[in-house]
Amino acid sequence: MVTTNAIHESLVKIVGKSYVSASREEKYFYARDGGLMPPHEPDFVVLPRTTEEVQEIVRLANREKIPIVPAGAGLALTGLVIPQKGGIVVDMKRMDRVLEVNEKARYVIVEGGTTQGALKSYLQKHHPHLRHSIPDAPPSATVVANAVIHGQGRLAHQHGFNSDMVSGLEVVLPTGEVCRIGSCSVSSYWFSKGPPLPDLSGLFLGWFGTTGIITKLGLKLYPCKKLRDVMVLLTDKVELVPDILLRLSHTEMVEDTVISAQPLPLRFRGTFWIMTYITGDSDEELEFKRKMVWDAVWDYFQSRDVGFISTSPEGKAPLLSMPSKDTTRFADVAKGGGFQYAGPITPIEKFPAFIRKLEEVAAKYNVFYGSTTRLIGSGHCMMFSFSFSFNRANPDEMARAKRALDECSKFALEEGAVLWKPDVDEQKMIMEKMDPNTLELMRKIKRLLDPNGIMNPGNWEMR
Repeated sequence: MVTTNAIHESLVKIVGKSYVSASREEKYFYARDGGLMPPHEPDFVVLPRTTEEVQEIVRLANREKIPIVPAGAGLALTGLVIPQKGGIVVDMKRMDRVLEVNEKARYVIVEGGTTQGALKSYLQKHHPHLRHSIPDAPPSATVVANAVIHGQGRLAHQHGFNSDMVSGLEVVLPTGEVCRIGSCSVSSYWFSKGPPLPDLSGLFLGWFGTTGIITKLGLKLYPCKKLRDVMVLLTDKVELVPDILLRLSHTEMVEDTVISAQPLPLRFRGTFWIMTYITGDSDEELEFKRKMVWDAVWDYFQSRDVGFISTSPEGKAPLLSMPSKDTTRFADVAKGGGFQYAGPITPIEKFPAFIRKLEEVAAKYNVFYGSTTRLIGSGHCMMFSFSFSFNRANPDEMARAKRALDECSKFALEEGAVLWKPDVDEQKMIMEKMDPNTLELMRKIKRLLDPNGIMNPGNWEMR
């Protein structure tokens, strides 16, 4: 039997003494995230610098059948990088380089630990006419992790999930081999994650690190327009929201659409704030797009069912910030620094039913709620958040928030939604509802790629 000391020594040989830890402080930190899932400590934390080091760590773990959990910044809030069965947490933060930007093909290649903030800063400095889709998460969130959970950002309305914007992958498989996915498997260019080849990226995106560790990722870039503006629409008629969203997306002029609903401050209660973002390279272009948005809902404006809010430059500034700071503000509403949300992906027609359920559940469990909804893929679906904040020093409040989330998640599934970045309990709900042949296919894929079951065990647990 291999001893703990022997594993530690082996890891030290791979990455160096300074980048391996089994200290109580490190294990405490990596045992939890900001959400409601119970903590569980790893046995080791290791920080590789190269793909080759990741390979050696994975080979060691596979040989000794030790659980291994790849981690970015741990900001998903649903316990996806909490080491449910201990083992080795592979923190990717040292692999943080921007490796290449192809301006004409509009893509960037980053390492597995590159943060959203670092990529944004790099593009602003070296390629200011290009941008990527920035999620509403702190700048320390990693680009790869956001793609792995099918995240959405400031370009989701136009282009879909951030995983749809992936243009190639380099992955260390659970048995230690390095595999390139997409055009980069046959070319020096990273312009496509699949077509015209078979699209194998789905073996890794959405699997929460249970099928491999992504060490490099290609990501599509988009024009960074010179001007950006936000138009704020307001309605108190929830039944009109789906049609308003449909009309806005029909213009094909909108970069992003976000809907906010919350009970406090009191002026927000019972109203729905629709933030419509537009971009352009000239004032004339922006004015044309403003007119298109106005025209799309003008009859509602005339009937007083929709209002436009005039916002000063100072008032617009926080709305235009990327990423938005609203999420972190909401986290401290309960003065305890905690919040979590269920984010089902669903057709926009479900908005009224989901809002009513959110209000009902918040009252039932006496928890503070909010919701931020985003259109995805030109309105083909939306992400609706059932959000609850809580005091992390109050176990009863946390338990009530968890029960509220679980009830909302079950309701969403019954209504035909699919849960986004589900925690372990929500994953079980999904698999219970899933077509059995689909579930069996997932099981076969997992067994084929990870025969010893070492990769982030506890997530997508189908054995």
